[in-house]
Amino acid sequence: MKPDAEIAEKRRFPYDMKIGIIGGTFNPIHIAHLRIAEEVRDRLGLEKIIFIPAARPPHKEPGDYLSFTHRLAMVELAIADNPAFIASSLEETMGGTSYSVHTLTELRSLYPGDELYFIVGSDSFRDISSWYRYPELFSLCNLAVVERPGVEIADLTSPLPVAMSAEFCYDFAAQRLTHRSGFSVCYLAGIPLAISSSEIRRLARSGHSLRYLLPERVAGYIEERRIYR
Repeated sequence: MKPDAEIAEKRRFPYDMKIGIIGGTFNPIHIAHLRIAEEVRDRLGLEKIIFIPAARPPHKEPGDYLSFTHRLAMVELAIADNPAFIASSLEETMGGTSYSVHTLTELRSLYPGDELYFIVGSDSFRDISSWYRYPELFSLCNLAVVERPGVEIADLTSPLPVAMSAEFCYDFAAQRLTHRSGFSVCYLAGIPLAISSSEIRRLARSGHSLRYLLPERVAGYIEERRIYR
């Protein structure tokens, strides 16, 4: 049995660590991804952010995105100088279609003593009712909804079906939903950076400069391997 002092400390600090989870195709990762992660880490007081490239995105055809090996390599290059950022090959290891509910279930088992925050853009949260087994997400971790260009969400309950409203309490002043599981959904406004991976791929195909859109190491990786051309 643990000493009384350690048990008391656990009660004061019920979680070992606060960890952010940011997933995506990262085809390629760019400055907006990194700024979002850093802003969420700073605002919510997170110790770590785990970047998880989607191995097999359910909403894309295999020919629509670069190989997982390249995308993971670019993530690793992009975050190499930030000790709070970690790259993970979890979805490739798990196999199968990369559904968020499966990934978060696995992370919940890998980090049982930590408080997890799943970082999603406001554009993705707006369409969350179309996600695979989406009601389960709210019972697995907290959600940090980040404002994306042109998609401001004034009411976090608006993207959710009316039938789910009874599962939440909403604090308008704090812009936070609390789910009956105890996990919450918070909204972080003021982080829109209008950079897109599709525009970066277009520029790369036409031979234009990618400077200031990507970390230099990632831009160099793309140029040396003539990726997207």
